[in-house]
Amino acid sequence: MNGMASDHNTSSQEEYLPHYLQKEDPFASKLSKEADIIAGFYLTVIGILSTLGNGYVIFMSSKRKKKLRPAEIMTVNLAVCDLGISVVGKPFSIISFFSHRWVFGWMGCRWYGWAGFFFGCGSLITMTAVSLDRYLKICHLSYGTWLKRHHAFICLAVIWAYATFWATVPFAGVGNYAPEPFGTSCTLDWWLAQASVAGQAFILSILFFCLLFPTAVIVFSYVKIILKVKSSTKEVAHYDTRIQNSNILEMKLTKVAMLICAGFLIAWIPYAVVSVWSAFGQPDSVPIQFSVVPTLLAKSAAMYNPIIYQVIDCKFACCRSGGLKRSSLKKSR
Repeated sequence: MNGMASDHNTSSQEEYLPHYLQKEDPFASKLSKEADIIAGFYLTVIGILSTLGNGYVIFMSSKRKKKLRPAEIMTVNLAVCDLGISVVGKPFSIISFFSHRWVFGWMGCRWYGWAGFFFGCGSLITMTAVSLDRYLKICHLSYGTWLKRHHAFICLAVIWAYATFWATVPFAGVGNYAPEPFGTSCTLDWWLAQASVAGQAFILSILFFCLLFPTAVIVFSYVKIILKVKSSTKEVAHYDTRIQNSNILEMKLTKVAMLICAGFLIAWIPYAVVSVWSAFGQPDSVPIQFSVVPTLLAKSAAMYNPIIYQVIDCKFACCRSGGLKRSSLKKSR
């Protein structure tokens, strides 16, 4: 009997206790000062480039706002989400890395976690909408011609409402935001899944509606687009110049969207893997020095999009000017 009682006490003591509820200060950095300084400089560079790049995209788009196509409106919304992450979120983590601890307390931690999840979810759902727009425009022409600017604005309202709902749900008592294991950043409380069935249901809902389902839609859309383009390349060659130019523009927008989605998923998938392992695996088995790398990689996602957009735009401009020169030569001949 005594043996059974001791076993029961041992099992109750071995119940999982999240890192932020242990005796150590959850906001003290678990990294060396040198590592924190390097991470702080890294995020500073990322934040400056992201702010300038996305700000430039928004500024240039505002100068021709009445001529923006539905897909370009979505691209502007993506820039707004990325700018929000850079302006609202990154200063918190930069200051904390340089301070060698999270200096904004639990209230600031929850705000930072909410803002990061809100803008990150908004970015992914925007890319999902863009992929569907490209899919309808290229694979189903009748629907593609039906999509107009006001449909894009309705879609934006749905995107912001969707992101607001899922980012705010944790405050309703079914979830929470908590500090990362390394102490100088905050995120969704993935460790709730270790504590209860309700926590597991919450985390699974977040994973499905804010990661797996949008990613599946994106992959489906671009796979169908690639197959359609391969089968119709020869047909387009027989159309007149105006149709060919329209097709080139649509493919330019599609390339931008595909590269942006690929960059976002590459940046976020390592972080998602570590988060899922923290929720359903053995979170204490992930070294703290290793857990900070996916976090920093995910924070760089906002920097890629304006670079991708400008590179593709420059290529398109060069091709278009080349095409104009060739057409003028044909006319002179």
